[in-house]
Amino acid sequence: MAIVRERYADFGPTLAAEKLAERDGLTVSRETLRQWMAEAGLWLSRQQRRSFHQPRLRREAVGELVQIDGSEHRWFEDRGDPCSLLMFIDDATGKLMQLRFVRSESAFTYFEALELYLKAHGAPVAFYSDKHSVFRVAKKDAKGGQGMTQFGRALSELNIEILCANSSQAKGRVERMNRTLQGRLIKDLRLEGICGMDHGNAFLPRFMERYNRQFAITPARSDNLHRPLNLAPDRLREVLCKREQRYAQLTFSYERQRIMLEENEVTRGLVGRYVETYALADGRLDVRWKGHSLPYRVFDKDQRVTHAAITENKRLSDVLAYIKARQDERPAPKVKTNSEEIGYTPRGRKPGKRTDFIPAIIARRRQALSQQNAVEQGQPYPAQFNGE
Repeated sequence: MAIVRERYADFGPTLAAEKLAERDGLTVSRETLRQWMAEAGLWLSRQQRRSFHQPRLRREAVGELVQIDGSEHRWFEDRGDPCSLLMFIDDATGKLMQLRFVRSESAFTYFEALELYLKAHGAPVAFYSDKHSVFRVAKKDAKGGQGMTQFGRALSELNIEILCANSSQAKGRVERMNRTLQGRLIKDLRLEGICGMDHGNAFLPRFMERYNRQFAITPARSDNLHRPLNLAPDRLREVLCKREQRYAQLTFSYERQRIMLEENEVTRGLVGRYVETYALADGRLDVRWKGHSLPYRVFDKDQRVTHAAITENKRLSDVLAYIKARQDERPAPKVKTNSEEIGYTPRGRKPGKRTDFIPAIIARRRQALSQQNAVEQGQPYPAQFNGE
């Protein structure tokens, strides 16, 4: 044990026993050494090594902090396709503020759920999320976006803070809510016979009302820190969209498309300037300069997923569904056989011993007899025999 304290104090019992036998010529059982090291305080059991996280106190008022997350699951079991459930949970009360079934977690689906949340409750002080790329820029040296994602830019314009948890334990309430909903919501959907997202989203308000009535707790303060939104619906849609800047030379690239600005007095003066693109949730694209919409047309529309496309795990189902839909639109590929590749044409002969040479022999014999008869009678060769 003196040798272990001196040389192998931070080794595990198994490795320490191996090194004692290999380097010091001392053979001792692994379990015996484990017991000795535990008695000497050099080894802790797995139960003793467990780390415990200090539970975080809840916020004191409604709307002070709202946890958001998405859970991909077979919410409709075998009755429908898997999808993601977006959750907005108030930290002070544990109340379900917003639930929404979507195809996958993306900026547009979070924009859709956020718009419903803001219209129903107003703007909270802050959102608390994980480090999903919707909320946080993964690359510190990213060229565009001023260090913010599209979702972060929208929240900044709405004066809402976004905080990212450093671990899953830090946002344990929304993680536990995932398990709760996977146990309760799935069974309610089964009892209601719901098989798809549309009917599921129509059912969610009733589920939230019943759940909150039973499980929501009373906050420490009665204040509601949600702020009303003083924005017109059109203005809110312009905030909750994907906005980027493009360097315009009357044409520019956008999402594998070539955007061609129609030439007029305004667009001719934009050569060498930056225009702003607004990709709205309904699929429309608006090109603007200083707030004015510019006419354009799309050239070479090519929406494909390349073989080297980087796809996040939480969007994999949506991307695969998109690829499958594009493949179904194309005709089935025609694979040529080896005979078709070399241009071989079958002659119709059956397999087995050849018998088609017999009629040819008979024909040649008849020709020879005709020649012989013609020579005996002093007649010239028939035209078909000349030169044979």
